[in-house]
Amino acid sequence: MAEAPYCCPNCKTNRSRFNIIQQVSQSVKLDPKTGDVVQQYESGHLDPFHLDYKGPDYKVQCASCGLVEDERMFVKFGEK
Repeated sequence: MAEAPYCCPNCKTNRSRFNIIQQVSQSVKLDPKTGDVVQQYESGHLDPFHLDYKGPDYKVQCASCGLVEDERMFVKFGEK
């Protein structure tokens, strides 16, 4: 999480009320017909056709308007 001021890029007025959402990925293989989990993978032990999650660790939600975006968007607008 960045130690920087935030500003909502949507409502452009909120600078103080936010929800920090920690993202935890779970790598799984699903049955294509039923959607049941067939296999769960440990990080670093994926099969050759399964890419590891490369997304952000955190997302931010504006507690005024509800917008959910990457943290860098809120930091960028907070710089202005």
